[in-house]
Amino acid sequence: MAKKKKAKNTGNTICQNKRARHEYHIDETLEAGLVLVGWEVKSLRDGRAQLTDSYVMFKDDEAWLVNANMTPLKQASTHYVTEPRKPRKLLMHSRQIENMAFAVEAKGFSCIALSLYWKDDRVKCEIALVRGKQQHDKRATEKEKDWNRQKQRVLSHR
Repeated sequence: MAKKKKAKNTGNTICQNKRARHEYHIDETLEAGLVLVGWEVKSLRDGRAQLTDSYVMFKDDEAWLVNANMTPLKQASTHYVTEPRKPRKLLMHSRQIENMAFAVEAKGFSCIALSLYWKDDRVKCEIALVRGKQQHDKRATEKEKDWNRQKQRVLSHR
């Protein structure tokens, strides 16, 4: 029997950083473009990306996505020296970079990547300014999610 092919991602979302919404308070989000090489685009089309430990670094008036893992395809990257976790440049306006860098340096925020998605055949990255949650905040959000689920169950039975 032939192997079944992996189902392709038909939506616009490539990958999400689900852990970020649990670990941080999200204050401000922003859309940024991403500079990619051919093998990286092919691996993103196949859904081979992870953002779990990724963050945004500001250096020399530029924004860089650090630690985003894009696993190369064996067929597409035979003649390239591939580095899955290399820093990738983010495309943003200079004013946006200045504002985000100021918030990270002066106000004590962190800047992380929330998701990668397709927009008009281009890869976009949703980045956010975040503050870390305390343990009791995490518990409170879990209780709130559970309560909302229970409310939906009760309302659906009626």
